[in-house]
Amino acid sequence: MKLVFASNNKNKIKEFQQQLPATIEIVSLEDIGCYEEIEETADTIEGNSILKANYVTDKYGYDCFADDTGLEVEALNGAPGVFSARYAGEQRSPDDNMDKLLQALSDQSNRNAQFKTVVTLNLNGKQHLFTGIASGEITLSKVGNEGFGYDPIFQPEGYSATFAELPSEIKNQISHRGKATQLLISFLKDEI
Repeated sequence: MKLVFASNNKNKIKEFQQQLPATIEIVSLEDIGCYEEIEETADTIEGNSILKANYVTDKYGYDCFADDTGLEVEALNGAPGVFSARYAGEQRSPDDNMDKLLQALSDQSNRNAQFKTVVTLNLNGKQHLFTGIASGEITLSKVGNEGFGYDPIFQPEGYSATFAELPSEIKNQISHRGKATQLLISFLKDEI
């Protein structure tokens, strides 16, 4: 089975492909000739995930899946949320985003946060949503070199290491994206 993943983010594509059975091949937006930036104009993570999946299905006619992820920080009323990738500006710099977040929390004792991923699957004319949440807290500084995005400042519940310090096998099992992907995989196995 071939499925378009509505993304050109090589890190995300690799993370998903590692978790999917070999019988499912992921094709990127670039692979189908989609080079335009899909606008993420919804005010929820679910909404942006749906927008991206529908764009590919409506414009290119492919079965596909899309994801949207946000980091929701309790002390910041859920921010950065849908603005996680561009929290510090349109340059979408992970370091700038982390620096801005650490600064925003500098006088906060409540550092509780959660990553939320919603995967939207458009398959055979039907739409399915899968949600994964990873709870934890924001560290005081960046630690670790693995992963991407906010991984160096997010310490998942029950662990003394950040996502950026954990081996990918462990991160993929406990992460928001990993949990949403497991739900997607279970669903696809029943469909194949």
